[in-house]
Amino acid sequence: MPEVQSAAVTLKRSLRYRDLILYGIILIQPTAPMPVFGVIYQESRGHVVLAILLALVAMLFTAYSYGRMARAYPTGGSAFTYVGQELHPGLGYITGWCMAMDYILNPLICTIWCSKAAMNFVPGIPYVAWVLLFALLFTGLNLRGVETSARINAAVAAGLGVVIVLFVAAAVRYLIHNAIGSPAFFLDPLYNKATFSAPAVYRGTSIAVLTYIGFDGISTLSDEAHDPKRTIPRAIILTCLITGVLASIEVYLAQLVWPRGMAFPDLDTAYVAVARRVGGVVLFAIMNGALLIATVGSGMASQLGAARLLFAMGQDGALPRSFFGTLNPVRRIPQNNVLLIGAIVLVGSLAMSYQLGTELLNYGALLAFMGVNLSSAVLAWRSRESGFWVAIVFSLAGFIVCLFLWRNLGHTALKAGTIWAALGILLWLVRRKQMNSPLEKELQ
Repeated sequence: MPEVQSAAVTLKRSLRYRDLILYGIILIQPTAPMPVFGVIYQESRGHVVLAILLALVAMLFTAYSYGRMARAYPTGGSAFTYVGQELHPGLGYITGWCMAMDYILNPLICTIWCSKAAMNFVPGIPYVAWVLLFALLFTGLNLRGVETSARINAAVAAGLGVVIVLFVAAAVRYLIHNAIGSPAFFLDPLYNKATFSAPAVYRGTSIAVLTYIGFDGISTLSDEAHDPKRTIPRAIILTCLITGVLASIEVYLAQLVWPRGMAFPDLDTAYVAVARRVGGVVLFAIMNGALLIATVGSGMASQLGAARLLFAMGQDGALPRSFFGTLNPVRRIPQNNVLLIGAIVLVGSLAMSYQLGTELLNYGALLAFMGVNLSSAVLAWRSRESGFWVAIVFSLAGFIVCLFLWRNLGHTALKAGTIWAALGILLWLVRRKQMNSPLEKELQ
């Protein structure tokens, strides 16, 4: 009887260009600047629009590098793969480790925020119950596969688009019916001589990067995208541009509406206070609900991205392949990773504050961005392709800007992020020792 060989289980190529853009937009959130609006306003001394635009420039440099690396390495893995292949496997591991922190923290803080927002609607249900609900929701839907997530992304994107239009219309109507000062009034969100401070704007810009974090997650889906060498780079750059345009409009109108110098009732919900000012209780409720929906979408997408990243690290041997590098044979998803992240999110949401989680996000992301930019410069130098000097200049510019923003992070984030990175280095050394042992070699 002839021997039947089972085909290797691989990821399913089912994502179109539109799905990739929707995935990126929902992972970032079209309403991304709204939750951090108050914090950026305070740190930048009222120059939120300027901070958002400066962060966009930095992210476009990095998006350019991501696009070049995605063409050169059209497989899932994101910064981990790019840095490991182009620079050094050890640097790739540390990059992936820091990105894993970023990706895991995103669904964690999303679970925290969703739980607290839901309590605004149904205060009778305790916080612990909401945490359990959202952690199970994110995990359960991701276990169903990428196709389900893509359809949910389309619905969420459409709903958020409507809410943003409602806010813009209400804000414009408010400005028309209220007295407006000189033409300088419309330039105030961009620059106000009385409050402008370069260090403050830099600090605000380092926080505003949160608005764009997530666009790189598109590259983790290269194994499931149609024509990834073409669609992945285009989707990354377009997602950054769309996010920047939307964010600038949203914060610009909010700053025009809210009188400069007036304190917000609460920094974390500052944008919701703006919505109440322009649209009353109805728009207040709609905005609170919209941010809840957006955060659910971001939590789901980031958990999926983290699972793909850990899968790539498992496939490359940086993590134990038997657990991290396997796929469910039916749905062809890294089921172990999805379940593991779901457990981390559940426990972390009960033990960590929302503020601490958000402070740590930029550490891993900017470190990975620096690695990708440097990898792109090295790739251009090594390949000597047409116009390689332009690629080198753009990539190094992205590296320098990201390094500058990284240095402007808060001390708490720098210390805690460094501890996480040191732990990753320790695990890498232990893993290398295990892989070089006779037993590991025999198992391989």
